[in-house]
This record gives sequence, C-alpha cells and structure tokens, in this order.
Amino acid sequence: MGLFNYNIEKYSPKQLVIIPLVILAISLVLIALNTVATGMPVTPGIDFSGGTAVTVITTDTKEQITSYFANYPLIEVSDMNNGKFLKFGLMDDAKYTSLTSLVNQKYPNARIDQIGETFGKALQSQAVLALIFSFIGMSIVIFLSFRTFVPAVAVVLSAFADMVMTAATMNIIGIPLSLGTLAALLMLIGYSVDSDILLTNRVLKRQGKLNDKLSGAFHTGIIMTSTTLAAAAAMLIVSWFGAIQILLEISTVLLIGLLFDIMNTWLTNVGILKWYVQKGGGK
Repeated sequence: MGLFNYNIEKYSPKQLVIIPLVILAISLVLIALNTVATGMPVTPGIDFSGGTAVTVITTDTKEQITSYFANYPLIEVSDMNNGKFLKFGLMDDAKYTSLTSLVNQKYPNARIDQIGETFGKALQSQAVLALIFSFIGMSIVIFLSFRTFVPAVAVVLSAFADMVMTAATMNIIGIPLSLGTLAALLMLIGYSVDSDILLTNRVLKRQGKLNDKLSGAFHTGIIMTSTTLAAAAAMLIVSWFGAIQILLEISTVLLIGLLFDIMNTWLTNVGILKWYVQKGGGK
C-alpha cells in the first residue's frame, strides 16, 4: 500500500518510544546548558540580544570585511544580493559612533540599524511568553477536543518534543533565535498537531484492527507532512540561491521540526496510543 510499508505490529509500545525519549532527554540537557550560558533556551540573535546590523552593497569578500572591522565586535557576515549583511555585538556609544563613521567612509550607501540591549531584553520576554501561551492554547484545545487524558497527553507530548528537539538542533548548527525563527517555531506548533490529531481520531473513533487503522492513518498523514516538507524545501532552495538569510533560517527550522514531527508522531504518539488501546481504551 503506497510507497511506505508502515507495520509496527511486532513492536511493543516501549520499543516504539525509547529512541524518541532518549533524543528528547538529550535535547532537554542541551537546552538547559544553553539557557545557563545565554539566558535563553535558544541562542538569541541580534533581534533579542541587541547590537548593530549593517547592510552594504559591495563585492568585498568576507575576509576583507572581517579584516576591515577587526577592531569591532563583528559577529557574522552573510551574503545577500549584490552585497553583505553584517551583524555586530553590543558596543558603547563611543564605539558605535566610531563604527558608523567607518562604515559611512567605506560604504556611503550602507544602511545601519541599531537594536538597544534593553529593547532586545524586552523582546526576549515577549518571545518566551508567545511560545508559552501558544503551547498552552494548543494544549487546551487538544484536551477539550479529545476529553480523554492519555490520547490528549500523547498529542501534547509529541508537539512538545518537536519544539524541544528543534530548538536543541538550532543551537547545535548555529541558527539563532530571531523574529523569523520565532515565527517558524510558532508555526511548528500548528503543523505538529495536524498528523497527531489525524492519528488519534483514526485510532479512537474508527472500528477495525489497530494495525490497519495505524497504517491507514500513516499513509494519509505522511502525504500531508510531505507536501509541507516540499514547500519548506522549495523555500530553502530559493533562499539559498537568492542569499535571503531570514527565509533560509525559517525554512531550515521548519524542515528540522517537520522531520522530528514524523518521528514523534509515528513512534512516540503511536507507542502511547498502542499501549492505551491494549489496556482497553478506545473502541
């Protein structure tokens, strides 16, 4: 049936959930370490930590730019169409004035944007609250929809694991938390529950053998997820060739989160539901 054969009849619930739970535990440790180091679960970008962003139209290489601004806290040099995007860390007023003068001297048409540390800290708090309230809202809707504790917990746990694993991977590969990647994480909350709701409804509200219901739900769910993966991959390719940094980061976060969602839906959630049904829950 279809391109994939999904048959987990020979696997116990414990075998299904063990690998995702180990990865979740490792991810939580990595996030805890990053929180201790930076004060945020995901390393904050310039939007949340404060600093100076400079957009220049130039053919200079990254090495030339790095050398030119060697006396300033240059964090990153990114490619963009016909130029470069520079990120500098926090500086005092004298240093910032000096940097502005140096930039205007070499790149007269440069655009300089400064984000203060206080404003960045305020955005940090708002970002954390946005993620927390979005997750709580999703959890309330799930519990009201199913009104059965174990299946609802399975959906919420899978969504939580998606977020945690994606955040840990962002720290590993060096994607900072920006307004764009925050939006991607918020979108993941919605994406992550789609296949979980489909799976849970198929298992609890339809008659038939458990393995047949799981297989049917998988083939429908994997098609849904694949279309979103294809869209995110297309955006990644376009942003890569177009050197659009913000779209590149958003598409990368979405791809990572969706891949983790496949694992958490069809291993973690299925494992919990299989245990629940074997214990007499559902039809």
